[in-house]
This record gives sequence, structure tokens and C-alpha cells, in this order.
Amino acid sequence: MTVLIGAVIVIVAVLGGYVLAHGELIALWQPFELIIIGGAAFGAFIIANPAKVTWSTFKHLPKLFVSSRFNKQFYLELLSLFYQLFNVIRREGLIAIERHVEEPQNSDLFTRFPIIMKDEHALHFICDYLRLMVIGDMTSYELENLMDIELETHHHETLAPAHALHKVADALPGFGIVAAVLGIVITMQSLGGPPEIIGLHVAAALVGTFLGILLAYGFVAPVSNAMEYQAQEESKFYECMKTCILATVNGMPPQVAVEFGRKTLASDVRPDFYELEVCVKGIR
Repeated sequence: MTVLIGAVIVIVAVLGGYVLAHGELIALWQPFELIIIGGAAFGAFIIANPAKVTWSTFKHLPKLFVSSRFNKQFYLELLSLFYQLFNVIRREGLIAIERHVEEPQNSDLFTRFPIIMKDEHALHFICDYLRLMVIGDMTSYELENLMDIELETHHHETLAPAHALHKVADALPGFGIVAAVLGIVITMQSLGGPPEIIGLHVAAALVGTFLGILLAYGFVAPVSNAMEYQAQEESKFYECMKTCILATVNGMPPQVAVEFGRKTLASDVRPDFYELEVCVKGIR
């Protein structure tokens, strides 16, 4: 939602100021300049990135127009899930959670938390490391090292679309210049004709430069920054899970283990101690 609000502000500020300065909006309507700039930018984007990153970028773009799923309710459910899992481990031993992690879709414990169940990658992360705790006999140091390797790879993948778009933003002013130069070429072909025609061609060339800069710094670069922020939010989510699991491996009781995870969260999405306690008691 904030992306749409910001885009509207950019458009209103730029075009509103132009109109107030007695500019004619019709003069900015240069569809062929848009074809040159947009087409060249899109083609360069395709050339520069593997298909995996290209598809991932288009997959992540719609997420910018909805509220982030990493809110307080999301983390309440995540921490409550861990509390229940760790309670089973404390009461019945590690082997007791094997039936839950092998088939979480059929687990009466996991199915209490539908938000987490919808995130397939997070579900695999939780089950994989709990499974390693059951069968691996790994120290907390070994487990943490393995988690760091996986999370570094995941973070690199989630940041790739943002980096790809940022490079497009860097290139757009140059493509604006390309469109402007082509406009000047057309203008030179019109020399000797009516002055008003030459003026229209010069205006179209200048609009090409304007569009390249506006698209770069008003839209594409901010969108890439928003996607990067989303990737950082997701990384914080995995850091929270990692902290909870490691606290349990180090022998912390369930309530302390989830408290470790709670402390990793940003203040705007972090439930307070009593909110989490009430949520956990309500799910028991």
C-alpha cells in the first residue's frame, strides 16, 4: 500500500508542479519515447539476469502492494508453535517430536498454526532442524554453523531481485539519453521545415531524458529498496527461528527459548512478554 501512496505522491508532485508552472501535460505524452526507454531497460534486465532471478523479481513485485505478513500476529503464532514443540521435547523427549516433523500436515500440533503452515520454506526449515536434533546428535555450534550457511544462501537469493532492479534504475537515465539522442536525430531531419514541427521534436527529445530520470529515481530505485527491505524482514524471521532452536539445543526451558527469539524482533512487530504468555496459554 505504501508503494502506491508513494507513487501517487511522486506523480502529483512532478506533474502538479509542471502544470502550475503553466506547462502543457499533452507535451509530456510521448509514447514512442516510453517504448524506447522501457523496452531497452527491460531487454537489458533480461540480458543481465538468469531466468531464475527474472521470474523471482516478477513473483516478488505483487507483494509490495499488500501489507507485510511479518506482523505481530505472525510472530505470536511462530513463537507459540515453538513453545508447543519445545514443551513436547521437555515432557516426552526429542524422539516425541519425530512424528510431528515427519508429516507436519498431519500433525495435530502444527495444524493449530495455519499462518506458519502456509509458508512451505519456513515449515521445511523448522522440521529439518528439529529432525537433525533428533537424529544428528549435533552440538549447538555445529547446528548454528549449518543454519548460517543455509540462511546466507537464502538471503542472497531473496536479495537478488532487489539488486537486479537497482541496476535497472542505474541504467534508466542512460536509456533516457539514448531516447533524447534519437529525438535529436529526428529533429535534424526536420531542419528547414516549419519551426513548430522542429520545436515538437526537440520537446519530445527532452521528454526522453526527463522520463529516464523520473522512472529511475522516482519509481524503479524506490521499488528496489522496498524489495530489499522485504528481504531483510524475511531474514529477521529466519533469525528468530534460528535463535529459538539454538536456545533449546543449549538446554533452555521452552518459555526462555521463545523469549530469546522474541528479543531478536523489531519493536513494531515484537509482542510483549505478557501478550506471548496469554497467546501460549490460549493455545494449550
